Amino acid sequence: MYHYAAKQLNQRQLYKFLTGAIVPRPIAWITTYNPEIQVVNLAPFSYFTILSSRVPLVMVSINRKPDGHPKDTAQNLLNSPQAIIQVVSEDLLVAMNQTAASLPATTSELDQLGLATAPSGIPELPALVDAKIRLHVTHHQHQLLTDDSGNPMTDIFYLRVTDFYFADEVFDSEKEYLLNETLAPISRLAGNDYGHLGKVESLNRPL
Repeated sequence: MYHYAAKQLNQRQLYKFLTGAIVPRPIAWITTYNPEIQVVNLAPFSYFTILSSRVPLVMVSINRKPDGHPKDTAQNLLNSPQAIIQVVSEDLLVAMNQTAASLPATTSELDQLGLATAPSGIPELPALVDAKIRLHVTHHQHQLLTDDSGNPMTDIFYLRVTDFYFADEVFDSEKEYLLNETLAPISRLAGNDYGHLGKVESLNRPL
């Protein structure tokens, strides 16, 4: 096996090895609102997972910009507590990837791409019409990670899910199952690569 000591790697290598080894990763396509300039932001993040179901909590980790300032999504979450997380299906892959571009805070990705929206129930935040699953969340806790020199590095947000929305075609309402094969979710791999849902195998858990 090839062996690398983390302390001997540069930032590019660390990023490549982590994002290449920890795969596939779900993508949180997050809509947030900037109350100061009244702009809606939409951006994808793959450092994303479930934390708890007893209290419905998810976690999103957002790396800071090279100058140490928060990214737009992080700054919006700090200033405005509500957000919407969309699950990315195959038909949304191209649009989602385009929202990874760095735009000025004054420019909304929704306007830039002309994505269809509808009222979400949250006054400032529209819903993406084509998103088959969306989670309405609110800011629960925030943690700032610093590097070895004490500089701001990463904003971690613990977000509480307040509402679940499922499109008819991806939800079995009798069994309350999500139909993943119909949803066809997209996952993040390394580099420019994304993963599609492949073979699904069921195994009974041991007693």
